[in-house]
Amino acid sequence: MKKLSFVILAFVLTGPGSLHSAKKGNAITDPAAAAKDPDFAIQGEYAASAAIGKGSGSHGLQVVALGDGKFQAALYKGGLPGSGAENNDFVLLKGETKDGKTILKAASGETVVIKGDTATGTKGDKELFAYDRVERKSPTLGKKAPKGAKVLFAGKSTDRFSDGKKLDGELLKEGVVSMDSFGDFTLHLEFRTPYKPKTKPGSQDRGNSGVYVFNNYETQILDSFGIKGEFNFCGALYRKKPPAVNMCLPPLTWQTYDIKFTAPRFKDGKKIKNARITTRHNGVLIHNDFELDKGTGAGGGRPEKEKGQIHLQGHGNPVRFQNIWLVEKSN
Repeated sequence: MKKLSFVILAFVLTGPGSLHSAKKGNAITDPAAAAKDPDFAIQGEYAASAAIGKGSGSHGLQVVALGDGKFQAALYKGGLPGSGAENNDFVLLKGETKDGKTILKAASGETVVIKGDTATGTKGDKELFAYDRVERKSPTLGKKAPKGAKVLFAGKSTDRFSDGKKLDGELLKEGVVSMDSFGDFTLHLEFRTPYKPKTKPGSQDRGNSGVYVFNNYETQILDSFGIKGEFNFCGALYRKKPPAVNMCLPPLTWQTYDIKFTAPRFKDGKKIKNARITTRHNGVLIHNDFELDKGTGAGGGRPEKEKGQIHLQGHGNPVRFQNIWLVEKSN
């Protein structure tokens, strides 16, 4: 394989699944365990380059594991999302692995054959591409907290969160709320969704969590890899606005949110300014100074405020977090 650089508290999750997460509803949180599933080595991204923000060839391919050797894939023109893809449209392919080869076909005539680490795309007699599997990494992955930042989680203490618990080594379990309240801030956070191949792509049970600001405004976390970005998928302002680009990376890949949030303003108990949010997912701008007239999803029915806590939503799925820090902005 070519390796190149490039949350409302709810219920408590089910524990880490075994390799046989291929049984519907289970989840694998350990990449080493997932690697024992031959489908895990096939799912992922294929392109000419793994650099986010730069061109990645004439096409980009995202392959989604469905379990038992079955797959679907998104074929983009111009490269991968965030790396040259012309727009959010793609050709859908479906297929399976037989006799050591994975063959995917589209209704429009494209065929992709994956053997080893290489995917070759054709249409009729014309070869479209021959790309190796790549592992893209967010350019802000591992970003260090600047001077003056409040470190909420760095792999050791969970004291900055109520009900904080570590699992899978030095990783923070979902379903926690910050001990402190904040106003305007910039937040850096890293998350990893589980591998759940037998759960339908786009299902709200495929790696669901969320970053809830003040228990009002949720940026959705979900394994939405290789499908169209929707208003309740990864990167969405939940049920309010889909991301400009679906920058979701494959399950068990570390991903980043960099969120700039400006709280609403009140005078004499009346709101005079709406909240605003700018979000980068894996380094790519997906919301640009978006005005929030009220909360998102269930948060829309809750009173807004000028200060509040950060919730990493528990939604019955084992999502893991690391390297969480925040810089407060003076009003």
